Amino acid sequence: MSLELDGKSLTLSGLWRIMEQPEEKVVLPEEARQNIETSRKRVERVLQSDTAIYGINTGFGSLATTAVPKSSLSDLQENLIRSHSTGWGEALSPDLVRGVLALRINSLAQGFSGVRLSTVDLMLSCLNQGLLPRIPAVGSLGASGDLAPLSHMVLAMMGEGEFLHHSDSLKALVSAGLRPLKLEAKEGLGLINGTPVMTAISARALRIGARLIQASNAVGALSMEALKSSRQAFRKELHTIRPHQGQIACAQRLWDLLEGSENMNSHKDCGRVQDAYSLRCMPQVHGACLDALRRAEETIKIEMNSVTDNPIVLEEDIVSGGNFHGEPVGLVMAYVSCALTELMSISERRQNRLVHPGLSGLPAFLTAQPGLNSGLMIVHYASAACLTEAKVLSHPSVVDSIPTSGDQEDHVSMGTTQSRQALKIAELGLRVLASELLMATTALRLVKRPAIAPRLQPLLDAVASRVPEPGRDRNPQPDLAACEAIIMSDLISGL
Repeated sequence: MSLELDGKSLTLSGLWRIMEQPEEKVVLPEEARQNIETSRKRVERVLQSDTAIYGINTGFGSLATTAVPKSSLSDLQENLIRSHSTGWGEALSPDLVRGVLALRINSLAQGFSGVRLSTVDLMLSCLNQGLLPRIPAVGSLGASGDLAPLSHMVLAMMGEGEFLHHSDSLKALVSAGLRPLKLEAKEGLGLINGTPVMTAISARALRIGARLIQASNAVGALSMEALKSSRQAFRKELHTIRPHQGQIACAQRLWDLLEGSENMNSHKDCGRVQDAYSLRCMPQVHGACLDALRRAEETIKIEMNSVTDNPIVLEEDIVSGGNFHGEPVGLVMAYVSCALTELMSISERRQNRLVHPGLSGLPAFLTAQPGLNSGLMIVHYASAACLTEAKVLSHPSVVDSIPTSGDQEDHVSMGTTQSRQALKIAELGLRVLASELLMATTALRLVKRPAIAPRLQPLLDAVASRVPEPGRDRNPQPDLAACEAIIMSDLISGL
């Protein structure tokens, strides 16, 4: 089964499939092919005139007023790619590169960029054959789009850069039965002026973030079971009078997950008047984070199916604009960065209660022989360290514009830096939530408790099937990795 890229209907789930499943093939529908060819013909008509068109027969950035003769237009585009291939740092992972290629193809499919159909077909072939360019992670200002990272993508297809696992890109292309790309007028700019790198990274962060939101409710509910808390704070009547959608959804989810638990007591039946905020305020905190992710998803869905090139090839004209500017992506990913950090923060506070005998009534650090054994003491330390790193990363880079290109590009978005921060926070968040899952299930297995809620039992069973019984100290890394895998699986969403 193939997924069509028509420029208008790509979904987040579709993009995630392309990124995560290398066997997923991508095709261009006939309408998209016609759109691309029509756009190219418009460029070729303009080339017959002597009209100065930015990036087609002029220089780039602050060199926009410098004319380039017709005989050098191909060299202009190839020089653009070579000079802009200035990225630094570790390469983007294969799933992200697949996302970048898919998003660039999807944008070109609308037919406003003026590239040749053969160029897009080469990109399709690279994607479908797993020939993925090596794209350094650092170098984009987020306007004019992701110039440096995308230049590395194109340089590999020209046979001058690198593919992942293939340092000799020309040899790799020939071995795959592909001809290296020879750029023509407008094509270099059409391939690198856009936001697919920041959008692909954002999509990956949202993928993990969605799992973390689901896990935070289920894992938090298990912590409540271990701490013998009350679910009365999740009653529907409390939340409908403060009708934030995320808060209402999370309160209902927590109420349902804890239905039938023998550990849950109403306030009149337990010694505590109320639970700590990290337990009682889960709907308010988790729900606000859910709202943030939903808002970001709306923006990223729009960006995925947008034309972010410059100049834009319209029916009767070629117009310079600013669709490459990554501000919409940068702003929502700053929001996501803060939201996921808060999700980690409240989880870390629940973890502290679980390992603190004075707060939990459980054995110190969740070990039967504290002193001889440290138990999960340092799992909490590491979780706190992850949170501290996330707090630093959650400070927004999107507000930190640095003028470049002789002040022609005097306001940039830093959207790619912001999306990278959000993805790193999401990855740290996965470890933090896995730490809480390990602690909560360890507590429930270590100390005899009344029956937990039936809907939570499969989650406890899943951990028990992968993590040995609590006992003397052991390396917790395999246990944490197992908990991470459970969080990223479909198990929790099915509870």
